[in-house]
Amino acid sequence: MSKNYVIGFPRIGEQRELKKVLESFWAKESSFEELNAVASKLKRRHWEYQKDAGMDFISSNDFSLYDNMLDTAFMLGAIPKRFQALEKEELYFSMARGNKTSVAMEMTKWFNTNYHYIVPELSKEDTYKLNASKILNEYKEAKALGIKTKINLIGPITFLGLSKRVDGGESYEFLDEILKIYEALLGEISILDTAITLQIDEPIFAMDNEPKVLSLIKPTYDRLASLCPNINIVVSTYFEHSNEATKILLYTPIWGIGLDFLYGEENMKMLELINSSDKQLIAGVVDGRNIWKNNITKTIQLLEKIAAQVHKDKIIISSSCSLLHSPFSLNYEKTMSAQIKNWLSFAKEKLDEIALLSKLFFEEDLNAYEQSIVKQNAEAHYDRSTSVMIHNYDVQTRVKNTTKQHREASYEERIKLQKEVLNYKDLATTTIGSFPQTVELRDARKNFKNKIISQEEYETQMKNYIDTCVNFQEECGLEVLVHGEPERNDMVEYFGEQLDGYGFSQNGWVQSYGSRCVKPPFIYGDISRPKAMTVDWTTYAQSKTQKIMKGMLTGPVTILNWSFVRDDLARSEVSQQIALAISDEIDDLQNAGIKIIQVDEAAFKEGYPLRKNKIPAYEAWAVRDFKLAVSSAWKKTQIHTHMCYSQFNDIIKTIEAMDADVISIETARSGNKLLKIFKEVGYKQEVGPGVYDIHSPRIPSVDEIVTQIKSLLEVLPKEQLWINPDCGLKTRKYEEVKPSLLNMVEAVKIVRDELK
Repeated sequence: MSKNYVIGFPRIGEQRELKKVLESFWAKESSFEELNAVASKLKRRHWEYQKDAGMDFISSNDFSLYDNMLDTAFMLGAIPKRFQALEKEELYFSMARGNKTSVAMEMTKWFNTNYHYIVPELSKEDTYKLNASKILNEYKEAKALGIKTKINLIGPITFLGLSKRVDGGESYEFLDEILKIYEALLGEISILDTAITLQIDEPIFAMDNEPKVLSLIKPTYDRLASLCPNINIVVSTYFEHSNEATKILLYTPIWGIGLDFLYGEENMKMLELINSSDKQLIAGVVDGRNIWKNNITKTIQLLEKIAAQVHKDKIIISSSCSLLHSPFSLNYEKTMSAQIKNWLSFAKEKLDEIALLSKLFFEEDLNAYEQSIVKQNAEAHYDRSTSVMIHNYDVQTRVKNTTKQHREASYEERIKLQKEVLNYKDLATTTIGSFPQTVELRDARKNFKNKIISQEEYETQMKNYIDTCVNFQEECGLEVLVHGEPERNDMVEYFGEQLDGYGFSQNGWVQSYGSRCVKPPFIYGDISRPKAMTVDWTTYAQSKTQKIMKGMLTGPVTILNWSFVRDDLARSEVSQQIALAISDEIDDLQNAGIKIIQVDEAAFKEGYPLRKNKIPAYEAWAVRDFKLAVSSAWKKTQIHTHMCYSQFNDIIKTIEAMDADVISIETARSGNKLLKIFKEVGYKQEVGPGVYDIHSPRIPSVDEIVTQIKSLLEVLPKEQLWINPDCGLKTRKYEEVKPSLLNMVEAVKIVRDELK
């Protein structure tokens, strides 16, 4: 009997093989056939890992060359009009990345994770048509290897709920048309095998949904689940509870329901109903979103609580969500402290945890080796709870006794003084912070870390880059400069490396979008800042120019949300510790003569709970800690912040409460919809809406940026606007960055002349 299950598996490869071949293909150094060959090897390897670990349910179609939502749009034929003349891989990657003539589709965060998905675009002008080749071929690939997979799909309600109508109207109007394509797909899937499990992911059910949306669930799954008798449909939700949807789904002909019992504890309320139904319960009890070793004792206790209400024959043990959100494997961690490594579990190790829990829970008859693993697990958790590496009582005392929580002066008082001191023009030009990370930079950092080059040689190379970066910005005519961040591998990892209480991996990469991977640090203990982290680099850059040089920091909430966070302390308490460290850094920077300091909160929105009733508590401590972080800033020190991929309509009052002097936001892919809310609420602070998309290789023309600036001026006055790209430039090449910034500065000159 099948007793364990994994929602999905990482696809980037254990050493980022997919990233490397994708970027080689985009650079025209590899063929599409070579890309597909690597993809096939990765799929085969990942299926075999899951099979060898003893997984009963292994996924196909969880793999993607870019993103599963993009794959779903491609499968449905939801192709925006501007791309419809293209074919095959050119079409696919142009939708994701744009091309010389067309902007890419919008990208935003996948619920409250750091993964980004491509937002499908829907229009009545489009004609939707099934393209099932990827799904069918992957199943056949696995079957040829002797591996029977379940097939993963994004559900129709989630797909439509996360899409946008480009012609006005509501996406759900297309449900009937889309369901016809899903039905056709199920028809093609049904002939692949005598019995098939189909996992349909509906994470949107874990949110607060209007009754109108909930009313779509039963007709949708009555229709899909009764179509093909040999297809067992599992509807999977995760990241929160989905009680409203669960109550409905239990009265449809689906075979099973996947629930997250770690991030959706309220799912426990549904157990009695599930037991009285004929459904299988795929119980998500192994954390797919964090890196801590599963506590076998506590998880068995949780499973016993579930089994007290649901018969064991109905339970299948699973990850809480796809393991896409975890690093691949601990196998490559050669330099990590053995003690800390023993506290961790990455995706590959989580497979073993699921398998062991399954055997322990259902059979209770472990062999000697398995018994030793259970014993080692208990010892690792005891060691972690008592380790002196975890607890710093000086930090705990400082947090408890902190009294200054925010800046003393009002925004009106601050901005008047800042305008006098800084003397910048309306439509002031700047960038978000990072400049291209060249191969030479990465090699220098790597060689320094590996002690191949001396600190003196390393610093010389970094300073040479800063010199070049500053000179280039001055040649462009930018008015507020940045040092380019050559010393930083990542906007969170860089700071984590200099904070006590942080740990790091060599190969703990997680996919953010497409080929973009991040290597989040992890917080295992109390956080403190032993010494200044950015002052030397920033003051060196300032010494090379008469213009204003921004200090660049990452905010406490983003550091928290882009790290793997300890699970033995409330996130709000960890955030407060980080905020105090950032506050010390701001004080050091301004004392060193830095007049503008940017405290990026790129991940502020992604930490939001999915349920509205939990949002006030998150907002309270997140705003508290941003204000605590900048509380050391003088009135004349201008504080900027930056936010990525955020829908601001529902949090604009929270942004106001953060009380930054200037906020820059990403708007290039979404037009001025995001900006209009600032006007509607009478937002007083200054705003830097992105005027071009840095996630695409295309270079915007001067005329294009002039048009964009003029559209900004229709929303906010020139006195309130800054002009900048929509995000940092580290992922772009210099041959893309240079003409783009030159065009941006030229566009500002044109608009200023016209405004005179």
